[in-house]
Amino acid sequence: MQLVLNTHGTSLKRKAERFLVRIPNRTGTVEIAAAKIQSIVVASSIHLTSSAIELAIRNNIDICFVDKSGTPFSRLWQSRMGSTVTIRREQLIASDTDVGLSIALGWVQKKIGNQSAFLKQLAARRPKDEEAILTSNASIEELSAKLQSVSGLLDEQRGTIMGLEGVAGRVYYDCLAKLMPSEYPFDGRSRQPAADAFNAMLNYSYGVLYSLVERSCILAGLDPYIGLLHTDNYNKRSLVFDMIEPFRIIGERATVLFFTGRRVKAEFFRSVPGGIELAPEGRAALITNMNERLDKSVKYPTQRTTKTGGVKYRRIKLRVTIQYEAHAMANRLLGKTDMPRIVDAEELFDDET
Repeated sequence: MQLVLNTHGTSLKRKAERFLVRIPNRTGTVEIAAAKIQSIVVASSIHLTSSAIELAIRNNIDICFVDKSGTPFSRLWQSRMGSTVTIRREQLIASDTDVGLSIALGWVQKKIGNQSAFLKQLAARRPKDEEAILTSNASIEELSAKLQSVSGLLDEQRGTIMGLEGVAGRVYYDCLAKLMPSEYPFDGRSRQPAADAFNAMLNYSYGVLYSLVERSCILAGLDPYIGLLHTDNYNKRSLVFDMIEPFRIIGERATVLFFTGRRVKAEFFRSVPGGIELAPEGRAALITNMNERLDKSVKYPTQRTTKTGGVKYRRIKLRVTIQYEAHAMANRLLGKTDMPRIVDAEELFDDET
C-alpha cells in the first residue's frame, strides 16, 4: 500500500516495526506495519522522526515529498546502489541502437492505444456524443498507424515520434473538452499553474504517477535522468517522463470520470496567482480514487509457455505493473528477453465510464 500524508501537522513516528500516524484534531493514533507499506508520500507539512525514516529505509520504503501540484521534489532513499552500473551504461547508448527506438515506440504506441480505447468506451456509453468521439478517434488511429512505419535510429526519429504523439494528444484533449460539464470548461492542456479545474486535477494525477514511475526506475537500477524520447537536461528526470507515457491513462481516466460523473465540488479547487490548483479536499479525493485504481487487480503476462507458444497470466495490482515495466526495460538493455509488460488497455476499462 501507499501511505499518503496530506494533512498539515500530521506526525509520523515509529514503534518497533510499525509506523504511528497521528492526524491533528482526530482522536487516537493509527498503527501500520512497515511490511504492508511500499511507499510514503508527504503532500503537506508534517512532523517526521528520524526513527521513522530509519524504519522506512530498512524496509526499502521510499519517502517522497510532493508539491501542491503533486509533482515530486525530493525523495528519501537508501544510500546503496541496488544494481549493476551496466544498466546505466546501456541507457546512454540506447539512442544509437534499434533497441532504443523499439522501447520508445512501444511506450508511445501503448499511450495512444490506451487513449483510443478510452474514447471508444466513452462513445459506447454516450450515444449523443458517439459520432463526434469516434471521428476524433479515427484521427488518433491514423496517427498511430503512421508510428508503425517509423524505423531507423532513435536520434534520427525522435522528432517524428514526438510530433505524431503531440498531434494525437491535441485531438484527444479537444475531444475530452467537449464532454466536460458547462460549469467546468476545459480548453486544452495547461500545466503550472493550471488554467482551469480539469487541468489542476489532471496535473496532480500525473504527479502521483511520476512518483511511482521514478521509484520503479530506481528499484530496477535505471537512472531516472537518462531518457530516450525526452532528451537530457539539467535536473530533468527524462526517463520518468518517458516511462510514464503508457500509464498516463490511469490519471486521465480518473480525472475525466470525476468531471463527467459530476463528482467534483467547488471546494476541491482554489485560485492561485495565474491559475487554479487543487485544494486539500480535492487532493484527498483524487488520491483516494487513484489509490483504489492502482490497487485494482489486473491480468498480467508473466511468461511464454514452451509447448504452445501461448502466454501465462497472473493477477497483480495495477501499481505493480509499473515496477514490472521498469524491470523489463532494464532486462532489454542488458540483452535479455522478457515478456511485454504493459497491461492491455481493456484491463483498465471494466468499471464505470
